[in-house]
Amino acid sequence: MYLITLDSETDFDGWRKTARALALHHVAPAEVTWSVQGRTKDKVPPGLCEAPGLPPIETDSTFSVPANFIELARVAILHHNSERFALLYRLLWRLRSHHNLLEIRTDPDVAIATAMAGSVHRDVQRMRDVIRFREIGREHKAHYAAWFVPEHHIIEFAAPFFARRYADMPWSILTPDICAHWDGHAISFTPGISQTEMPAPNRLEETWRRHFRSDQPIAPEAPKKRRRNLSEASILEPLLSDAERWTGGRITPPPEPTMKRKPADDLETLREEAAHCRACHLYKDATQTVFGEGPKSANIVLVGEQPGDKEDLAGHPFVGPAGQMLDRALEEAGVDRKKVYVTNAVKHFKFVPRGKVRLHQKPNTPEIRACRQWYERELAMIQPDLVVAMGATAAQSVFGKITPIGKNRGRLIDLPDGRKALVTVHPSYLLRLPDPEAKALEYQRFVEDLKIAAGLQKKAPRAA
Repeated sequence: MYLITLDSETDFDGWRKTARALALHHVAPAEVTWSVQGRTKDKVPPGLCEAPGLPPIETDSTFSVPANFIELARVAILHHNSERFALLYRLLWRLRSHHNLLEIRTDPDVAIATAMAGSVHRDVQRMRDVIRFREIGREHKAHYAAWFVPEHHIIEFAAPFFARRYADMPWSILTPDICAHWDGHAISFTPGISQTEMPAPNRLEETWRRHFRSDQPIAPEAPKKRRRNLSEASILEPLLSDAERWTGGRITPPPEPTMKRKPADDLETLREEAAHCRACHLYKDATQTVFGEGPKSANIVLVGEQPGDKEDLAGHPFVGPAGQMLDRALEEAGVDRKKVYVTNAVKHFKFVPRGKVRLHQKPNTPEIRACRQWYERELAMIQPDLVVAMGATAAQSVFGKITPIGKNRGRLIDLPDGRKALVTVHPSYLLRLPDPEAKALEYQRFVEDLKIAAGLQKKAPRAA
């Protein structure tokens, strides 16, 4: 009998190296007990000691497994089930003689491993969706902290995503297992905070300062392990149920029929639906869906391109430099900003990282089409008299086709549904103009375009 002790709960490389050696020495899964350094002794069978090292492996001894097994194992090993190492070694052992085993989705081992990986992926996505940083300190001494309770061992796996997204700000993600920190150059990890110390929002700053102040040394002890590890027997039923949804296999009785989604009957419900939109890939890197805002009684809808960096972090449209310029232009044109509904053709921020900066990237046609459903549903709910398309992307969404700005600008255009449309430039275009004189002239043209909307707003019955 072999007792294998891995360095940590996420020691995939150690598991992979040891599992390969065990398989090459024909050590059956039943002869191996897996543990993790630091686990309490009561988790190790009594009388079992650490096995001596395996004999050297001959250089010509090797075997191969499907590449998708390595990817499956790399993710499934992050699951909190303490039997995951044994399960994955059992799969590895069986794959040597049954190379196509992973294609049999109804196989219990395959189903459980697949469900584990799926659960880990959902936990990572949940982390991306719910993490909200709180500012600690001000200006050059500012730091950002967030509290999160993961279901699985995902923090090290998920941290690089936040380093890419928030590259220009120092942050800490505090969890019961392990805490991740980004200083603008590298990610580091420290021990987790115990569940009893979970901070309420107003205690977050105090907790961060107590545990992670730069002038306090960090204890070198290993991260505290969660107490939620379950035996394979206790986790089998929910995992098999989860696996059926992922694999389509007949592992459990057929699920109950799914309910049809109730159509949204107000803007808040529609906003909640859009928050979970996965119609295109942009949600994967964006912080959140940035939905439209304004009164349902608005008779004017302003449509921009997409949220920018500031909007992506704040969760509100037109709060950055372009939004400030828009507010100024609306005021000069005589448009009551409080009576206007403002939205974007694309609801997620599309960007490319450049060091610590996220550079805006223009949405393409498939992304515009994927997001058009939300614009259409906003329009159907608000029923405005006028839609103002600001920029080429907005115009493409409003008209359903590529629409040049130059030859359509500054005049009312009839839409098929009886509404009027007005095409103009996006305020960010004005910010990009390098010549001050040209910028001033274009700004005045922008204000003149908005004056057309102002006239329509004053004439509308619901403007009173």
